[in-house]
Amino acid sequence: AVYLKSVADYKKAVKETTFSDIDISNIPDGVYAGEYDVDFIYVKVEVTIRNGAITSIDILEHKNGRGKSAEIVVDQIIREQKIDVDAVSGATNSSVVIKKAVDNALKGENRK
Repeated sequence: AVYLKSVADYKKAVKETTFSDIDISNIPDGVYAGEYDVDFIYVKVEVTIRNGAITSIDILEHKNGRGKSAEIVVDQIIREQKIDVDAVSGATNSSVVIKKAVDNALKGENRK
């Protein structure tokens, strides 16, 4: 029963995840660290900004169950230059957590 409650809480946390409306072009050049944790999925990233654009996203840690395939979502974020891109089919929850880690990196004072 405790496990099922944890799973329900985790699914609710993912479902209620929202993203900031960040203007990437206004972010100073640098490397930014961010993370996001919903118990069953945890992601830590480093996002590099150069000349007002995301040039790379490194996934430093990804506790994911079966969501490893979601890691390709970072390529889409870089390509589209926005955080709230489409989730990777079959790895939606991990996709959301990765995107939120990127969001957290860029919205806070997380410059390295």
